[in-house]
Amino acid sequence: PIKKFFGNFPYPYMNGLLHLGHAFSLSKLEFAAAYHRLRGEAVLFPQGFHCTGMPIKACADKLKKELARYGDPPVFEEALPPIAAAQGNEDGGRVEEKDPTKFGGKKSKAAAKQGKGNTQWEILAKSGIPEAEISRFQDSQHWLEYFPPLAQRDMALMGCGIDWRRSFITTDANPYYDSFVRWQFNTLRRLGKVVKDKRNAIYSPLDGQPCADHDRATGEGVGPQEYVLIKMEALELPGKLAQLEGRGKVFLMAATLRPETMYGQTNAWVLPDGDYGAYQGLEGEIYVMSARAALNLSYQDKTPEWGKPECLVELKGHDLLGLALRSPLAQAHPKIHVLPMLTVSTTKGTGVVTSVPSDSADDFMALSDLKKKPKLREKFGIKDEWVLPFEVVPVLSIPGFGPTAAPKVCADLKIQSQNDRAKLDEAKRLTYLKGFTDGVMEAGAYAGRPVKEAKPLIRQDLLDGGEALLYSEPEKPVTSRSGDDCVVALTDQWYLVYGEGEWLETTKECLKGVNSFGMSEVTHAFEHTLDWMKQWACSRSFGLGTKLPWDPQYLIESLSDSTIYMAFYTVAHLLQGGDMYGRDRSAVDPAALTDAVWDHIFLGQPAPADCAVPRGLLERAVKEFNFWYPWDLRVSGKDLIQNHLTFALYNHSAIWGPEMWPRGVRCNGHLLLNNEKMSKSTGNFKTLNQAIQEYSADAMRFALADAGDGIEDANFVHDTANTAILRLTKELEWMEESLGPKKGALRTGPTSSFPDRVFANAMNTAVRKAEKAYDNMMFREALKVGFFELQGARDTYRMACGAQGMHADLVARFIELQAKVLAPICPHTCEHIWGKLLQRPGLIVNSGWPEVGEPDFGLQEASRYLENLISQLRSQIAKKQAPPKKKPKGGAPPGPPPQVTGVQLETVGAFTGWRAAVLEALVKRFDASTGAFAGEKIEASVLEALKASPEGAALEAKALKQMAMPFCKMMMGQALQHGAAALALTLPFDEGATIQENMDYMKASLKVASISVAPAPADCASACPGAPRVSLLTAEAPAAAAPSPGAAAPAAKKGAGQGARKGKGAGGHASAAAVSGLDEAATGWMLRGAVSSAAASAPVCFREGGATVSGLGAVARLLVKKHCPAMYPSGPRGALVDEVADWVSTSLVPAVVKARGGDSEPLLSALAQFEKSVSGVASQVAGTMAGHLLSAALHEAKGTSAAQDDLWASSF
Repeated sequence: PIKKFFGNFPYPYMNGLLHLGHAFSLSKLEFAAAYHRLRGEAVLFPQGFHCTGMPIKACADKLKKELARYGDPPVFEEALPPIAAAQGNEDGGRVEEKDPTKFGGKKSKAAAKQGKGNTQWEILAKSGIPEAEISRFQDSQHWLEYFPPLAQRDMALMGCGIDWRRSFITTDANPYYDSFVRWQFNTLRRLGKVVKDKRNAIYSPLDGQPCADHDRATGEGVGPQEYVLIKMEALELPGKLAQLEGRGKVFLMAATLRPETMYGQTNAWVLPDGDYGAYQGLEGEIYVMSARAALNLSYQDKTPEWGKPECLVELKGHDLLGLALRSPLAQAHPKIHVLPMLTVSTTKGTGVVTSVPSDSADDFMALSDLKKKPKLREKFGIKDEWVLPFEVVPVLSIPGFGPTAAPKVCADLKIQSQNDRAKLDEAKRLTYLKGFTDGVMEAGAYAGRPVKEAKPLIRQDLLDGGEALLYSEPEKPVTSRSGDDCVVALTDQWYLVYGEGEWLETTKECLKGVNSFGMSEVTHAFEHTLDWMKQWACSRSFGLGTKLPWDPQYLIESLSDSTIYMAFYTVAHLLQGGDMYGRDRSAVDPAALTDAVWDHIFLGQPAPADCAVPRGLLERAVKEFNFWYPWDLRVSGKDLIQNHLTFALYNHSAIWGPEMWPRGVRCNGHLLLNNEKMSKSTGNFKTLNQAIQEYSADAMRFALADAGDGIEDANFVHDTANTAILRLTKELEWMEESLGPKKGALRTGPTSSFPDRVFANAMNTAVRKAEKAYDNMMFREALKVGFFELQGARDTYRMACGAQGMHADLVARFIELQAKVLAPICPHTCEHIWGKLLQRPGLIVNSGWPEVGEPDFGLQEASRYLENLISQLRSQIAKKQAPPKKKPKGGAPPGPPPQVTGVQLETVGAFTGWRAAVLEALVKRFDASTGAFAGEKIEASVLEALKASPEGAALEAKALKQMAMPFCKMMMGQALQHGAAALALTLPFDEGATIQENMDYMKASLKVASISVAPAPADCASACPGAPRVSLLTAEAPAAAAPSPGAAAPAAKKGAGQGARKGKGAGGHASAAAVSGLDEAATGWMLRGAVSSAAASAPVCFREGGATVSGLGAVARLLVKKHCPAMYPSGPRGALVDEVADWVSTSLVPAVVKARGGDSEPLLSALAQFEKSVSGVASQVAGTMAGHLLSAALHEAKGTSAAQDDLWASSF
């Protein structure tokens, strides 16, 4: 049977044009759908448009008010105030710990897109709507007519392979979708998942209904935060409070999250200049608190009239200072007083804060300041007897801090006053959560019990005793799209019972089957959301949407009608006749779609006997649903995990069995534009249509693919899109030339040469790597492989072929493969290549994924070896032929530099000694089935195995580690990339045969007359596999063996080293002969690994001679110390070693790191500086060591080409 792929993207909200942020998430699905279509699968990619909820209604109403106030067209005398909530101090005086199980909303997408102070008229005008037409948007229905067709236009221009027959808009404007949503909610109610109850919800007083995430201008994701209000009774009523005499008991209401600490109260805090009021409570009680808190409380059935707090007396914080209180549980201090604290906030909690200095560092330091500073008491009129007698009362004991944690942590951190904000925050971090999780009660009826057990019991005791109330407010400020500040209200309405035990467990099982494409952060975010998510208010009083079937006074809110609509896609085209508004009713009357019909289509129930739906259509609907469902992929921004995506899992797990549960979710971060947040107010914003017009669809898609694949925010770069236009154009020109009349310059015949085989293998490798990237939805990697790496292989092939030219068959194969691999990302370009240039029938997207042979690892490594060897030899030849840097003594002109005429190479067949021991140890830890190393601390285990081997036992432990670990790291990297074959004792290719086959190419590249290769002697210690021993032949006479990166000259005679120790060269430096004994095969491996470590992150540090130096500097010193001890003693010879090592540490390492980022200038400067720092034969000595470093650096630096290698090497 044909394999299917069903992917979908959240229907965008239709209150504006689509922008690049939409396009970024959409592109993930588009690339995946095109890839699966290219693989020959049946692909469903539908797209609907969301219109439910408050946003469109709020925008239409806002425009109506603007036109009524300013005229049509409006003349704005002043800008309308921005829709934004007042930002209060979140600390609330003594900082309350936020609930760590909930997401905190910052700025909603609505607010971010709107910008500061924009009128609705201006927002619409900026969207390109003609001014003469804007007034029509006062009618919310006009939005439904205007924006969905534009969204469809822009998605089509982008090249999305969408089945537009299945498009629809939401709300009851589309009767088919309206019927589907009513069936969904009837089904949920029948299953017991919808109930009516009184629950706390974020509520808009202006709208008169709960305010869900999509109804908010700010505060998306914010939920209610529940506090305990401690009722602290006023024992006297002085000053303004005297007006309340005889009207009932007066209580200062303090909000707390930690009622178990109330045993330690010493006072209460207020803000001296803060605004407070005395409000009428229930049963004749009077509550003193901030106006904002009183408003919240009034919506929670805690005041006589719902939503209308009655203020009896307006107060300032100064009016409350010194007031005597009786506070529940404050047994050690039956009477406490109100004191001033300047950091109390009246926008969080009630503005009245309890003080527990044993537990809170803020309280302890504020009380201490008042005790120690008489002038501070005098300033606020605070009497000594209100402060001085009150000592810390132990409440709970925290491990490490004892029964009085706050004084202990303040002493430990040396906190001096209540103004040491940073230290007080650190004190809270150290003690607050630990007090709850690990604390043990020291006071009260529950002394000796863990705090986390005692807290709910104490809370309930306070409530049962009438000494406290429950109170809720938004965790952070929330503003509705209508512009008012939201409260928490106890509302009687319909709820979905998310979080209910059995349903929660079923949904967790559903999550286990969801593929997150290797993004564990996504799975963890779902798990986190499931842990905190509870009942969700699913009904609204007004807005746009579907009416609740059994209670039509309510509408279904916008996040609740968008959870299983993916199922509607499977049948929408059969019902609507391709009309997204559902106006074409020729196929079936919407009234015929009863719940029984939907049950038959989606749940497999028998068809109703009186079914008015044509039988053939009904059978097709059932077949379509069962073929396409469940969905295979849903692409979405990560911000929807906390609501929509989790709701979708809940609803699917309730309505269907596991066979219909979602299979995959791919989440992405937000999109930055040129590394800055997109914002209309700053002008850093592009609509999808603008981007297409500016760059073309394919260049925009190219940049979207390059923007990023992870959960973190991605970045769309203007230069990338702009450059893509040129890249694609140039590639098309080359293809046209290669396939046109000039293709006769390409050769024909067998494709058996080494370059031919390497190029064919490189294409096979690229196709396989691209396939893996597409399977994992790593589109940036797919672009890198399918475009950049393939072209790099082509360019290398062209150079290797030289005058012979490339092979016509391989060029044609390359063009076809690149077109297919790139087709999901750049479809318009690739369809042009397929049909116009290659003249193939049909569409490339239907042509099938290319079939290629298994990549030949040995051939790949042989090619890499050959290019590296040529580059290294070219560097050595350039150095050998360079004129001397200084004139000889006596002023005689220097003779001509020697001319290299030939190269002699000696190869070794297998790794031996400590290298063999390292490889054998790695093989034991490598799991070929997973392609990874098993267990942890691999390097440490390899080192231990090496120490136990005969080869390792003969070496000093420090030297062994510094010598073997770089080689170990490098080979581990090779194994992770290429598998177990990389750990073999022999190379995966014949080194000598590779050189022999490419002798002519090497001679031409190096401009030498002869190259010879032979096996190295059995006792040769200066060569290893992949690093032959090199000798350069000059016109005068055969030269002594010259060292190369990873290869060395023959061992020096003993007398040469001794002579260097006794005598001095130019400038007091050592002779070049002194380094001829270096084990340079070891040097190459060590330095290559060290550079790799240094370039990948910060340089690894070692201790050497009492000082910390970079890993490369330590390697340089170690090599000389071990292999050339005559150079290491103090004096000029040792100074040279230090000079080279220091240059390596301070100049080469940072230069390499920058070179990896594409900036080669620092490396060139560092090399030039080094040349000047050494002189005469000393530069040859230093060059031997630094040459290894340079070669390794060149091949580790990111994005270098052979030409850059030559440039850097010759400058050195």
